[in-house]
Order: sequence, then structure tokens, then C-alpha cells
Amino acid sequence: MLHRKMPKTGDQISILGFGCMRLPMKDRQIDEPRAIGQVRSAIDQGVNYIDTAWPYHGGQSEPFVAKALQSGYRQRVKLATKLPSWMIQTRADMDKYLNAQLQRLATDHIDYYLLHSLQGGSWDTLHNLGALEFLDKAKKDGKIVNAGFSFHGMHDDFARIVDAYPWIFCQIQYNYLDEKNQAGTDGLEYAAKRGLGVVVMEPLRGGNLGLLTPPPAIASIWKEASTQRTPVEWALRWVWNRPEVTVVLSGMNDEAHIAENLKIASVAHPNSLGRKELELVDRVSETYRKLMRVPCTGCAYCTPCPSNVMIPSCFETFNKVGMFGGLEESKFMYALRHSGMLSGTAPGFASLCTQCNTCLDKCPQHIQIPTMLAQVAAELEGPDLQERAAKAQKMFKIYAT
Repeated sequence: MLHRKMPKTGDQISILGFGCMRLPMKDRQIDEPRAIGQVRSAIDQGVNYIDTAWPYHGGQSEPFVAKALQSGYRQRVKLATKLPSWMIQTRADMDKYLNAQLQRLATDHIDYYLLHSLQGGSWDTLHNLGALEFLDKAKKDGKIVNAGFSFHGMHDDFARIVDAYPWIFCQIQYNYLDEKNQAGTDGLEYAAKRGLGVVVMEPLRGGNLGLLTPPPAIASIWKEASTQRTPVEWALRWVWNRPEVTVVLSGMNDEAHIAENLKIASVAHPNSLGRKELELVDRVSETYRKLMRVPCTGCAYCTPCPSNVMIPSCFETFNKVGMFGGLEESKFMYALRHSGMLSGTAPGFASLCTQCNTCLDKCPQHIQIPTMLAQVAAELEGPDLQERAAKAQKMFKIYAT
């Protein structure tokens, strides 16, 4: 496992961090025995940065992490969690949530504490409520060690937040499709020049950049490389190629994926990709932009929808049609997945959107969700939707027996 130094603290951080937002599930709950095994195995192999947050897994991620870090594992890692900024209405709320998080995580301090999902407006609100005094006091009291923030806003707000406080680190979305989105490359470089460590989230764009079988147009470009790599390795190596990046978070929930990520993290030195390799990635990026219809990462911040629309999965199916084709097959799977018949829940079709716009302020990608859902419904639904759902359910049961 390679390590990089957190600039202002000197902490040697594993370049691969374990993100606890997409843990393995069983019966709609975290599969705790399996997930605990995954986290501990990763730590045993060198991962020393564990990231969670108040809302992950419906509030169950932090208590899970406490269990995973028992038996001496807490002492071996730097633990990161986040203040749920959107839930803060008073200065007292900040202390309330931090104290609750310390209890949920069964620890007396948070090594790396972030103000979660900042945008320009949310930062202004927290600042006016006394967030800087809160951070200073929490550090003085020993409840947090290092203060940072995660960012999902517009590019112009990033620098002013960086300059507003002596942050130790920041967390940004960064991958080869997001060089000019949100903080982007300019933000990465600006934060690094100001001495901040940079934690990268969404290096695979919600998994879309790591598909084992990429779209044909993408696969043909990768085949031109003199050194053959998997799509996951290309995506992670591209991020780690930047020396400004301190640690990359991966939402790992499969043993094979963890093993692959760990292997890549043992060789991904900064500036290790050549000019021709970087040009190849640029071509892949341009091609993906032409194929993907919605820049959704599947973070699910837009949920729950008041009308029960399964927004991330609607967009996932819609994007796969754009990348792979196969409209009829996609319509079939869309009907099965969103009918609710197999899960015992209410339907979650895109056409259920009432354009209440509740989701718009929640989306880190600033997607015009109601507009895009109308496009999903137009392409993937139609008058035979319920018939397709019934057929899909019947076929699924046949294959499952």
C-alpha cells in the first residue's frame, strides 16, 4: 500500500481509503458480518483511512463502523465523518450532532471531521450560525483533530470556502469526467497550493467508469494502449497520477473489487502515466460524455422522493441505454426493477414525478432531475409498462427457482 502525506499534519495516509456509503446489503440492511470482514481485511492490508457520514445507509453507517473498528482496529486508522450541514439550524445543533456521532462511532475523537456537502449557500448559512467557532471549540476540546469540508457546489464558491478557515483538508468529487465540474482540476490545484490535503470521492463516477464490460466505443480505445489495464485501474490511476491528491475513497462492497483496488494502490505513484496514456484517457472521457445522458453518480442524495420515484436507478438504466444500446432489454429490466413487485414496495417509475422540485437543491451534480425524469419516462415506459413488469416478474421467478 502506498501512502501520501497530509500536508499540514504529516500524517501518512494510505492512498486508498474505505468509503462506507455503499456497503454490501442483505435483506435491505447492511450485511454486517460480510462488511466487517471487508473493512478489517482492507485495514490488515494497509488501508488506514475510513470514511463515513451521518446519513449513509439511512443512518446505519456510523454505528456499523463502530462495530467494524472494534478489537483494536480503531487505533489503526484515521476515522472521518461529517457534520450533516443540511440539518443544522442553530449553533447548538452542531454540538448536538457531533456528540451524537462520537457516541454512534464509540470513540472520543474524530480524526478528520468535515462539514458535509458544502455549496455556496449552505456554507454561508453555517458560517452565519457560527461554524468556525464550533470547529475551534471542538478541536480545543479534543473532540475533533482535523477540520475539513466536502464540496458539491459550483466552481466559483470553492476558493472562497478554502480561504475562509485554516482547513487541514477538503474532499472533492474528481475523476476524468469531472475535470471542469464542481471544484474540478482548478479547485484541486488551488487547494493544494493553499496546503490542504485533498480527499477524492467518486473516482469511478458512481461505478460507471469501472464497468467490467465498457461500451464498445470505450473498449476499442482502451485496446489501443500499449499496457492493458482494466477500466477500474485506468480510472484510479488517472486520479492518483495527480500529486495533489492525498487519498482516494472507494465505496468497496465486493471482495474481488477490494482486492483489485488494493493491488492498484500498491503501484499508483504520482506522475506515473505517460503522455500517450493520458491522451488515451482524454479520448475515453470525450467519448463517455457523448454517450452518457445524465451526469448522475448514484449518490442518492435526491432521495427519498415524496412520490417514491427511484431517481438514481431510473437514471442508471437511462444511461446504460445511451452507453450500450439494447433499448428493449433495458425497458424490460426497468419495468422489473421499478415496479416494486419483487421488493414489496410501492412503484418507483420516473412518470410518478410530480415536479415538486424537492430534489433539485439536494443534487450535488445540479441535474435538472424532473426534466430528465420526463425523458426517462418517454423512452423507457409507454402503455405496455405494467404488462412488461408482470412478464419480467414471471421470468425472474422462473430463473430464480
